[in-house]
Amino acid sequence: IARLVASQWFGIQVAPATPNDVWISDGLARYCEALYAEQNSGKEAGLRAVDEFAVGALMYEDAAPVGQAGRLAPYSPDYRSVVMNKGAMLFHMLRAMMGDVAFKSTLRDFYFRFAEKFARNEDFENLAERQVQAAAKGKQTQDPPNLRSFFAQWLNSTGIPEFALDYVVYRTPKGFRVVGKIKQPLDTFHMPVDLRIETEGNPETKTIEVTGLETQFSVDVFGRPKPLGIKIDPNNVILKSSTPLRARSAIARGEDLAEQGKFYDAVAQYQKALSIQPGRPLANFRMGEAFFYQKNYQAAANSFRECLQTVPEPSEKWTEVWSHIYLGEIFDILGQRERAVNEYSKAKQTNDNTGGAQARAEAFLKKPYSEGGGELVATPASGEPAKPSALPTPPPGEKPVLKKRPDSSQ
Repeated sequence: IARLVASQWFGIQVAPATPNDVWISDGLARYCEALYAEQNSGKEAGLRAVDEFAVGALMYEDAAPVGQAGRLAPYSPDYRSVVMNKGAMLFHMLRAMMGDVAFKSTLRDFYFRFAEKFARNEDFENLAERQVQAAAKGKQTQDPPNLRSFFAQWLNSTGIPEFALDYVVYRTPKGFRVVGKIKQPLDTFHMPVDLRIETEGNPETKTIEVTGLETQFSVDVFGRPKPLGIKIDPNNVILKSSTPLRARSAIARGEDLAEQGKFYDAVAQYQKALSIQPGRPLANFRMGEAFFYQKNYQAAANSFRECLQTVPEPSEKWTEVWSHIYLGEIFDILGQRERAVNEYSKAKQTNDNTGGAQARAEAFLKKPYSEGGGELVATPASGEPAKPSALPTPPPGEKPVLKKRPDSSQ
C-alpha cells in the first residue's frame, strides 16, 4: 500500500520522461515502502524491507542496467527485479552516501520542481549532486561523496559485488593494527565500505575506499580484535551478493515460477538454491510443496523430511510446523491415518501458529485430509510470515496456482 500511495507522487504527479527513466517512479515508490516501515515501526522494520529489496534485486539483476529499463517488459519479473528492487536499493545506498538530511531534501525538491511535469533520471542526479555540494560547504570538513561515479556505476551498469576479506592482526605500542585486503569481482567498482571490528572492548568502525578487484588496507584499533570479528558493510548499506542471499534469490525465483504453475522449473530453482547453500530448510520446504502439488508424494515427503533435518533461521522457523502438516496430509492421502495423526500432533507441539497452522492441524486431527476435500493453503513467502488466503480447490487435472499472502502481524 505504501508503494501505491507513493506512486501518486512519484509516477503520476512526477512522471518519467521515457521508459528508461522509470527508476525515479517505480524505484523510488518501492523504496518509500522502507521509508514508511521505518517511520511507522522503527529502523529494524525499514531494514527488513531493504533486505527483501536485496533478494529481489539478485533474482534477475543482469537482465539490464536500471537506466536501460526500456529494454524490459513493464512489471515482468525482470522489470520488478531491476527497476523496483534494485532501483530501491540504489536509493538506499544513495541515502547512506548523502546523509538523511540531504537525501530527504533532494526528494522534496525533486517533487516540487517536477510536479505535473516529466522528469529524467539525470534531473534527479543533478539535484542530488547540488544537495551534497551544498551540505559539504556547510561542514567544510570533508569532501562531498562522488555521486557522478555512483550513478555511472549503479544506474548505468549491471553487476553486484560479493566481498571477501583477508587480514592479519599485529600488536602495536598503542593497540593493534589490522592489515588486509578486500576482494570483489567488479573491476570498475569504487565505493566507500565500512568495516566493523569487534574487539575485546568497544566495537570500532573504519571506512575503506574500495576500488577495483582488490583493495589493501591498514587500520589501527585500540582493543584486541576478536577472532572472525571483522564484518564488511555491517549495516547492509551496499547492495551485495553473499551465499545466503544468492540462495534466497534462487528460492524467490522458484516461488515466482510456482505461482505461475511452472512447478518443474520451480524445482530446478530450489535445487539451485540447495547447491548454493546445502540443507537450506526453506528450499527443501518449497521443493516439497511443488512436488505435493504435482502429486509426487514420495518426493514431497523426502523434501519435507530434509527440511526438518536442519534448524532454520528465525524468519523461516514456520517451515517446521508446515512440513509436519504437509506430511500429515500426504499420509492421509495414502491411507496411513496413524502416521498422519502423528504428524499433525507434532505440528501442534510446535505451538507455531504462522498462517493459521494450529487450526489446520487441529481440523485434520478431527477429520482426515482428502484430495479435493481440503483447501490448498498458500504458505508464507520468504520472509513473509502471514495469515493464509485460502485457495479454491482446482478442477480435476488443473494445477493449483500458489499465491503469496499479504503481510500481517502474528
